[in-house]
Amino acid sequence: MSLKKIIPALLLVGSSFAASAQAVKEHGALRVEGTQLVDKAGQPVMLRGISFGWHNFWPRFYTPQTVGWLKKDWKINVVRAAMGVEPKDGYLQKPEWSTEKVKAVVDGAIKENIYVIIDWHSHNINLPEAKAFFTQMAQTYGKNPHVIYEIFNEPDEETWPQVKAYSEEVISTIRAIDPDNLILVGTPRWDQDVHLAADDPIRGERNLMYTLHFYAATHKQELRDRGDYALRKGLPLFISESAGMEASGDGPLNEAEWQRWLDWAEDRHISWVTWSVSDKNETCSVLLPSASATGPWKDSDLKPSGLKSRELIRKYASQPVKKNQAKSK
Repeated sequence: MSLKKIIPALLLVGSSFAASAQAVKEHGALRVEGTQLVDKAGQPVMLRGISFGWHNFWPRFYTPQTVGWLKKDWKINVVRAAMGVEPKDGYLQKPEWSTEKVKAVVDGAIKENIYVIIDWHSHNINLPEAKAFFTQMAQTYGKNPHVIYEIFNEPDEETWPQVKAYSEEVISTIRAIDPDNLILVGTPRWDQDVHLAADDPIRGERNLMYTLHFYAATHKQELRDRGDYALRKGLPLFISESAGMEASGDGPLNEAEWQRWLDWAEDRHISWVTWSVSDKNETCSVLLPSASATGPWKDSDLKPSGLKSRELIRKYASQPVKKNQAKSK
């Protein structure tokens, strides 16, 4: 390759990484047009990042410094604060402490100029508590374009009518305070049944997307086909949790299937977030116990899932979305 070709290529990589590093300054307030997430200028945008593990199990990582390291080293443009609700030390038991842990991550993301998902990390309906929490979050952060609300992580046994009714109540609560920021809506069976939401979506609200979660060693082409069905019906999708192992969070990585998922998401310009910043003895926790609470982390502090997640996020961070590439399947 000639020097004339090399220099523009290097400039492109540099500029795309800069866009990732200054995501909110670059893109501003996000909104939904059709099935596409777009920025303040109406240009298609993709978010790629990682989720913290349950705050009540791995609170040590919930620091602004960890957010800063993930932005600097992993090149994320979004981070997800997964606030556990029901388990020991979760929001139901310790609402003030839980809220402070989430706020540490949100404040860190705002400082770093990246997007942040405030995730109500629950498998059950807790409507009064959810409304109280999101009222507080909207009052505190509703004017910040950095913030995305994820109002129900993974409904498990609830029907879509039940999830829809819950979501409409929480959305109304948020919109009374924050009329604009993106809201992510969960779907039944651990965010697998997006087709049910596509057949009966929430009406009369804007800037909503619906969550699809995959674990590549378990979820394969059938779920991608279901995602395509939802897109054809006009349902905007957001992958707020994903990884390369089994749905249990354990077992070997299926890197080939993981790549098929990312090819699918990238082709359709669906944002994706990997799971998770934690050090549990399981495949999906990306860190070893040797990892500090605040970074920096050496390669020797990362599990194979962490090394691969970092590699993939950094790879796709250098591939900004172009408007003329956006496709509707």
